[in-house]
Amino acid sequence: MKIVVAIKQVPSRDSLLKVNGEGTWIEDADLAYEINEPDAYALEAGLQLKEKEGGEVVVVCVGPDRASQTIREALAKGADRAIHIETCEESVGDPLALARVLAAALGQESPDLVLTGLQSDDLGFGQTGVILAEVMGLPHATIVMNIEAAGNSITVKRELEDGWFQNVEIPLPALLTVQSGATKLRYATLMGIKRAKTKEVKQLDISDMDAASVPTIRVSRIYLPEKSKKSILFDGPAKESAAKLVEKLRFEARVI
Repeated sequence: MKIVVAIKQVPSRDSLLKVNGEGTWIEDADLAYEINEPDAYALEAGLQLKEKEGGEVVVVCVGPDRASQTIREALAKGADRAIHIETCEESVGDPLALARVLAAALGQESPDLVLTGLQSDDLGFGQTGVILAEVMGLPHATIVMNIEAAGNSITVKRELEDGWFQNVEIPLPALLTVQSGATKLRYATLMGIKRAKTKEVKQLDISDMDAASVPTIRVSRIYLPEKSKKSILFDGPAKESAAKLVEKLRFEARVI
């Protein structure tokens, strides 16, 4: 079984974020980066499926040169090889454009199963996986907690609302978006880190791909929430004032 896992490099969760001078994105000069957490769970799901069914796990990443660190981490954990589509940071924020690029890169791979994280920690659109499935013409399922292979199909466990789950059988090839926390993540071993240095990383340039297109989403401004102070005086008897205060705290401030 050939399993492709799409991964993304995002700013570390404990990074101190600041808006850049142009107000179009965050200042990334001094940020630390890591693998997108939902993508890490998608990678783990792919590695576990490979251990059960055999085959190979291929990771694909769209990002600048620094994303090679995240790719090597995925290889150290057990992925067999990787595809790195190099691009500038500004061109990877549009889910539709990103899905088209990924689909073009995976056209020659003919994967049996494509896995993505449910969403990214930085933008959080939660759209890239399902759009990719549409572009590639694949059946798909979202919020997947568990995957079991069954011949030419797979059975997946999906998380629904209010503690409900759904079991669905999907024919292969297919695409799944994996929920965070579905399983325990593995660490890269010392031997895995050594082996990652010898594994193949195919380099592609997004500018050379026919799928490269003008993004359909443009960020015009990023800014911190504007804070304002406002004082309200409640006149009248204490009982009536207390009732008004509770109403404001409950329906406007939403703190009770």
